[in-house]
Amino acid sequence: MSKKIQKNIIRINHYPAWKYLIVVAVVIIMFFSALPNVYSFDDAVQIKENGNSNIPILKIQNQLKSDGIDSTKITDTGDTITVVLRNRDEQTKAKSILAKEYGENRVALASVPAAPKWLLDMGFDPIKLGLDLKGGVEFLLRVDMNSVFKEKSERLGNDLEQTLNKEGLNVRTKTESPTSFTLQYQVPEAEVAVQEMMAKNYPEWSVKNLPDNTLNISLMPNAQKSMTEKVVKQNLTIMRDRINQLGITEANVQIQGTSRILIQLPGVQDPSDAKKIIGATASLYFYQVVPNGSENSQVLYNNDKQPVTVSNTPVITGTSIQSASSGYSQNGQPEVNLVLDSEGGDTMSAFTRDHIGQPMATAYVDYGIDAKGNMVKKTRIINVANIAGRFASRFQITGINSPKEAQDLALLLRAGSLSAPVLVDSEKTIGPQLGAENIKNGLSALVLGMVMTLVFMLLWYRKLGWVANLALVVNIICLIGLIGLWPGSILTMPGIAGIVLTVGMAVDTNVIIFERIKDNMREGRTLAQAIDRGFQSAFGTIFDSNFTTLITAVVLYAIGNGPVQGFALVLGLGILTSMFSGIFTSRAIINLKWGKDSRRDIKI
Repeated sequence: MSKKIQKNIIRINHYPAWKYLIVVAVVIIMFFSALPNVYSFDDAVQIKENGNSNIPILKIQNQLKSDGIDSTKITDTGDTITVVLRNRDEQTKAKSILAKEYGENRVALASVPAAPKWLLDMGFDPIKLGLDLKGGVEFLLRVDMNSVFKEKSERLGNDLEQTLNKEGLNVRTKTESPTSFTLQYQVPEAEVAVQEMMAKNYPEWSVKNLPDNTLNISLMPNAQKSMTEKVVKQNLTIMRDRINQLGITEANVQIQGTSRILIQLPGVQDPSDAKKIIGATASLYFYQVVPNGSENSQVLYNNDKQPVTVSNTPVITGTSIQSASSGYSQNGQPEVNLVLDSEGGDTMSAFTRDHIGQPMATAYVDYGIDAKGNMVKKTRIINVANIAGRFASRFQITGINSPKEAQDLALLLRAGSLSAPVLVDSEKTIGPQLGAENIKNGLSALVLGMVMTLVFMLLWYRKLGWVANLALVVNIICLIGLIGLWPGSILTMPGIAGIVLTVGMAVDTNVIIFERIKDNMREGRTLAQAIDRGFQSAFGTIFDSNFTTLITAVVLYAIGNGPVQGFALVLGLGILTSMFSGIFTSRAIINLKWGKDSRRDIKI
């Protein structure tokens, strides 16, 4: 019996070797994950190599040096050349110089990790900084769904009118709102035909009878909601493509609310070009030119304000364009070279085959704001030409005012036409100096909080205070390392606030444990017994309090966006690292130092 009791006493505060190995391994991995943040990022310009010819590094260095731009390092990975700049203020200028030589599509602004290659080869990168820490531009865009609904409603009304009039049923449609229109008929057969057609082909539209032989046709609320979700997601994808075309590699683009898109461009200080491209709604429509007064026709105007009568329905639109590039025609005029997708190519091939010798008009379509603040569609004919022969997926368009307009139009067409026009609700620019100041203030708050906490723990808990302080350092290392490993994580000012809050939470864990140990020693137990019972009794309290806080962090992350999500992520990860450092790391150290101490009157 005595041997059994002795065996149990020896096993108090005992960690098997594998537990120590796990604690040490986790701390080492998190240390290496956090280490790249000491070096942060370098501002750079990247050039994509086209595979046909290698660009001499010395040539790039001399080009920049001749314009007074110093580079600290130029590396070639085979498909990309990265030029690291000494001064971040010269990044945009360097991009412009290299873009003139190698092409806009191949040159991009970038931030590359400044950590040593051996550390990067291990798969560890520094944490990306948000707009408030790095500086840059933020746009909040509102997708104008009324334009989408109105266009869909008018198209449906025109289709119904054309189909029924061809059958001799004589109906007329009139737009009442963006999501509804009325249809007037003269004979009962027309009403029956409309009801059958709508039920069969357009179930998302409701039909109601009104007085005077009139039907009201409106888009159902559920259909409006699903269409809004689809269009906003399509616009989000196109926005990302456009930003990539601009050569910005670290943009944050996300949906905010039901019909808004938040775009953050870290490092961009001149928002004019970005705003022009991101918010542009320009596209091309190709119409058949018809005689004046033709049925189902419309009158548009060219650059000289001359009227051109075209069909209501375009042959193809910008959505069929797969690729576009700007250039010059044989006459030296700016032009855009187009490549259509397979469906668009088939449609264009069939149309040009059947209309050789007839004119086709190219219309430039854009959206603008009128004097009342409403979004209006602006269409102008930029080119009218006779179809000389059948063509399909590759052709050129001319009639563009300037080479810059041709370049911008080609960029927009490459990235894709927006599914709906957008309005810039708000625009915010944060300078790099303000971002640097935010970093300095955030780090100062973190250091001050840690120093005050470390001093308090040393004065109040003496020897155990050293353990708590070591655990606190481990906690900060693990938290920064874990944030660096989290996919897509971006550190913002609220994230730094979360790190500062984690310092207090980590110490709170140790305070609870140490107070339990002191309570057990007052009851006459040995130090080893007090440590064992202290950790056991404190675990439930620590787990419950941290678990409830973790639930709050998960909810914030799920329903929040932007900075709120950043704070919630750091808070949640901080809870996990606090429990790891406060319970497991502290316990491992205390077990090794005092785990077998049988004294009762010791003060630690």
